[in-house]
Amino acid sequence: MPAPASVPVPVPASVPALYTCEVGHTRVQPVRHSLRRRTYLWLVDLDDLPRPPRLLRPLARFDASDHFGGRARTIRAGLDAYLMAQGVRNADGRVLMLAHARVLGHVFNPLTLYWCHDRTGRPVCVVAEVHNTYGGRHCYLLRPAEDGSADVAKDFYVSPFFDVEGSYRMRVPLPGERLDLTVQLRLPDGSRPLTATVRGRHRPADARGLLTAALRHPWSTAAVSAGIRWHGIRLYLKGLPVRPRPRPVTPTREGML
Repeated sequence: MPAPASVPVPVPASVPALYTCEVGHTRVQPVRHSLRRRTYLWLVDLDDLPRPPRLLRPLARFDASDHFGGRARTIRAGLDAYLMAQGVRNADGRVLMLAHARVLGHVFNPLTLYWCHDRTGRPVCVVAEVHNTYGGRHCYLLRPAEDGSADVAKDFYVSPFFDVEGSYRMRVPLPGERLDLTVQLRLPDGSRPLTATVRGRHRPADARGLLTAALRHPWSTAAVSAGIRWHGIRLYLKGLPVRPRPRPVTPTREGML
């Protein structure tokens, strides 16, 4: 349910914003394995997307084709179509999106988050858009509690080492000076084999901030997708069995919902 009006809603220090962050994955069964990768993410207003100076635009582009069904005119239009299909009618205010931008023609967003508000500024819901390395996309509609936590059934194939079963416990508070996200997989037997975290700090999204982030993390989105594949190879070599990928479902008009 939306947070009561008496609950203070955190707001970022400024939007657009950059978050220099560390992404972590920890597996505890059937084998122990962890990874840490540094990168940077954007927090943007979907109705006022940033346009860097001309020379820096190859380092930050936001394309509607990279989100939802990929056929909407804008990212906001794609989100609105998804929300309409889910019966959400009051998310007609500000929407803040946390995502990688397209960098030098490449983008890969394992997780994109949309914090949706009504016209009075009250939070309505959060949409978690998940991309896998097979080109699939799926959205989860979340109704977080006051602490930003929400539970949702897992119904999308992401890792080749997990079946499509169980649920996610997500903690997705709106970023402020700090970014602090957690996604934990919970299986029907009560185990919690995988926890993913994103921790980061706010940085100005001006030309200097963008150039600094890009120099520290060149080809950032390509590095993310390459890192996922490399760690998949390591897990396979550790003996983890590969779970068969479900047959793809024909996408709806709004995309893979």
